[in-house]
Amino acid sequence: MKKETKEKIKENLCKHRPHHSGHAVYGLGFVGAVIYYISTATGFWMGVLGILKAIVWPALLVYGLLRFLAL
Repeated sequence: MKKETKEKIKENLCKHRPHHSGHAVYGLGFVGAVIYYISTATGFWMGVLGILKAIVWPALLVYGLLRFLAL
């Protein structure tokens, strides 16, 4: 491959490289939610429900916020 072609490919890869900072924030929020829900669970199935809630916590947060703003 020509040197110019390699440089263009490298330049395009740098332009279109996705940023994963949102994944880190979601991951930290997920871990925090799991710890909270499991620590407050009163039984095994409540802990399982807590893990499921931790997966969808951003949706629950947005729903609560929109419900608050609509009042």
